[in-house]
Amino acid sequence: MKLSVIILNYNVRYFLELCLKSVEAAIATIDAEIIVIDNNSPDDSCAMVKQLFPSVKLIENKVNSGFSKGNNIAVAEAKGDYLCILNPDTVVAEDTFTKLIDFADSKQNLGIVGCQLIDGKGKFLPESKRNVPTPKVSLNKILGDAKDYYANHVAIDNTAKVDILVGAFMWLKKEVYEAVNGFDEAYFMYGEDIDLSYKVIKAGYDNFYFGDTTVIHFKGESTLKNAQYAKRFYGAMQIFYKKHFKQNLLLNTVVWLGIKMAYFMRKTPVEAKVKLNQSYVYTTALEASLASQLPKPTHIEAKTQAKIENNSLLVYDFNLLKAKAIISDMKQKSNQEHIVFRFLPKNSKFILGSDSAIHRGEVLSF
Repeated sequence: MKLSVIILNYNVRYFLELCLKSVEAAIATIDAEIIVIDNNSPDDSCAMVKQLFPSVKLIENKVNSGFSKGNNIAVAEAKGDYLCILNPDTVVAEDTFTKLIDFADSKQNLGIVGCQLIDGKGKFLPESKRNVPTPKVSLNKILGDAKDYYANHVAIDNTAKVDILVGAFMWLKKEVYEAVNGFDEAYFMYGEDIDLSYKVIKAGYDNFYFGDTTVIHFKGESTLKNAQYAKRFYGAMQIFYKKHFKQNLLLNTVVWLGIKMAYFMRKTPVEAKVKLNQSYVYTTALEASLASQLPKPTHIEAKTQAKIENNSLLVYDFNLLKAKAIISDMKQKSNQEHIVFRFLPKNSKFILGSDSAIHRGEVLSF
């Protein structure tokens, strides 16, 4: 088998449905399997997978074992030569995996490959490509200087070696994953992707950022920014420094103080509510039960338009449009003011989207 797509899920049933539908389309011509491991979600994620995706291998954990352990459990069951570690709040393009197979098969000594990630507003996510967060680099980032934290020397659409990739999308050979003993289970959530990337580099492999395919990552669903997140994130960075950097009393003290300072000085961004004046729905048929819940006037279009008005809601119907076309249109419109994107999965009765990294995404059923 060529590919195993590993999706660790916790309590994001509707985003998981959209993700799985995009993955099924992307593996249509590939000898591949999908493994969903659920970390004891309180919603009906598992029931949904069983009903709508009977070919998906579902592993139901009885406890929330965290990101690292959950993925390690799933990888142990994987049969593919390649692994794709994928968040459930993502949408892949139809040619994402075929492009990555062609790229990966052409490389020797390949480590982890990451791709271009955009958020639910179509904006590029800079964590798609990062440098090693040494204590100096991380302290500078805490103080507001992130130029050395992100791999800004690599253009967004280019492909090049980088050090650190993000756990929302990681592509690598199963044998490489096993050679470095997978994700370190000392990390419950956050930091484990930095650790795995760094372990792979230290083992002598080459990590790459692959800018020739784009994946949506609805960031707010899996990285909700609250006090618990902050505690786990900064705790993870302490684990990383103790594990990978030479111990020095002065350095340890500076790093510890920097982490504590960042935790206590963190601020929750204030986001203004956007007033939407109209809707554009890219579909061939708009159901009345959905139309009644959208901002008026509502424009029904059979294809995407190059230009729309500001302060608009856009609904993309996957029954009409391919994921690749939707992603391209989002990127084109991401610089307009106050454009809100929503997505109607194929054969579904809800639309969803996520406009913020600090709030949960929105689901509207009809």
